[in-house]
Amino acid sequence: MRITDPKIEQPILHLIGEEADRLGLECYVIGGWVRDLFLHRPSDDIDVVVVDNPLQLPLKGREKEDGRSGIGILLAEAVAKRLGKGAHLAVFKTYGTAQVKYNSRKSKVESQKSLELEFVGARRESYRHDSRNPIVEDGTLEEDQNRRDFTINAMAICLNSDRYGELLDPFDGMGDLERCIIRTPLDPDITFSDDPLRMMRAIRFATQLGFNLDGETFDAIARNKERIGIITKERIAEELNKIMLSRRPSEGWILLDKTGLLPLIFPELAALKGVEVKEGRGHKDVFYHTLKVLDNVAELQSKDRFADRIQTASLTDRDSILWLRWAALLHDIGKPRSKQWDPQAGWTFRNHNYIGAKMVPKIFARMKLPLNEKMEYVKKMVDLHMRPINLIEDTVTDSAVRRLLFEAGDDIDDLMMLCDADITSRNEQKVERYHRNYRLVRQKMVELEERDRIRNFQPPVNGDEIMQMFHLEPCSLVGEMKAAVKDAILDGIIPNEYEAAKQYIIELWQKKNI
Repeated sequence: MRITDPKIEQPILHLIGEEADRLGLECYVIGGWVRDLFLHRPSDDIDVVVVDNPLQLPLKGREKEDGRSGIGILLAEAVAKRLGKGAHLAVFKTYGTAQVKYNSRKSKVESQKSLELEFVGARRESYRHDSRNPIVEDGTLEEDQNRRDFTINAMAICLNSDRYGELLDPFDGMGDLERCIIRTPLDPDITFSDDPLRMMRAIRFATQLGFNLDGETFDAIARNKERIGIITKERIAEELNKIMLSRRPSEGWILLDKTGLLPLIFPELAALKGVEVKEGRGHKDVFYHTLKVLDNVAELQSKDRFADRIQTASLTDRDSILWLRWAALLHDIGKPRSKQWDPQAGWTFRNHNYIGAKMVPKIFARMKLPLNEKMEYVKKMVDLHMRPINLIEDTVTDSAVRRLLFEAGDDIDDLMMLCDADITSRNEQKVERYHRNYRLVRQKMVELEERDRIRNFQPPVNGDEIMQMFHLEPCSLVGEMKAAVKDAILDGIIPNEYEAAKQYIIELWQKKNI
């Protein structure tokens, strides 16, 4: 079968094929780029597998090291030289691979954008039971396709001139694309036992693409779930982050739950499942509520509904998207530990936000998520997520809004989005009332920030000035006076201005010394 899609006619692909012909090598573009070609998804990463031709005369680069030849590196070097100034070549001899990055503005191939080209010789793999790291040897194209994780990633397109555009699809990957199925090329039990990370990848691809897991593939994950224990937490975290950045991340977490992987990789989230009933009164299933909030955040981010938000971001756009979703996933993580039965109120979860915030660093540390400002951001979101809700249930005072602005700082917009997503009631009147009150809170935030400049403010009079004014040494009194000024500004007693703050401190001093 020859592929006639215009994307196949890219100059860079013809260039790779021409260099392979010159060196007497077979080469194929394989894996994700081919899959995304048929899914009409953009892809800037091209994987090229290279196969030696035994009829060719020996050539430097074909010699074997540790059972593998350097033909992938050989072709990469030729392609980089042909591309010229815009190409950057990186060689990884230990793995027999090479990478070419190039920018079209500096390259001789002007019609292309910046791309990453990965070159590797065709190989076969075998595994030890205690490791996912394969024993690798040279192989045929068929053996290379056999080792691929899923049928949709095993398709290859020939780049040699005499067979240019020919599709090799031995496992009906095209059919699985049409059926929207994730399926392994060979026995899924062997595939997942050999490399258990592929269980996470199967769920991640199903979530990203909106596909289903093939029945045998699903069952094999359930049978082999304990094998996930040999995978590093870092690799699992990478897959979880990709799931979190999907259009509907809840689908990935539901698959993790149904296959039995969830309690093995994230027991705290699994603990949210279930409904306890006492005296005829139950609570909502916190697990499914959490996933609904997560999807709501993802939808709000994609729609960018809050055009009137205060426009400041404390993190990069991508990080803001990802870590706000983690905050959504963890916002109620403290509920199992805070759940209590009250004969009058029913089930209560008092201080679950505070308990959950304390859990965040331990969860991040165990799961090998970053322990830097990203973790602190998620911790703050979890801690504060009840504040706007409590605020709208009471009278929306200027003082309360100022304090919320001060504590949330530049993350106030994300916090309000999280709280908006947290409205999952089926009572339409209640939902509308909450949204109406949130609009009121946002309007007050804009007005107060414009007038009082509250976010991230520091008292206009600092500790050094206080010590100079009253000839004090460093002591607790200085801190008390600074705190009193801060509270006076937040409570609206004085404006956020230097002269007003200085006069207030003088009055405080006079009262203390009467």
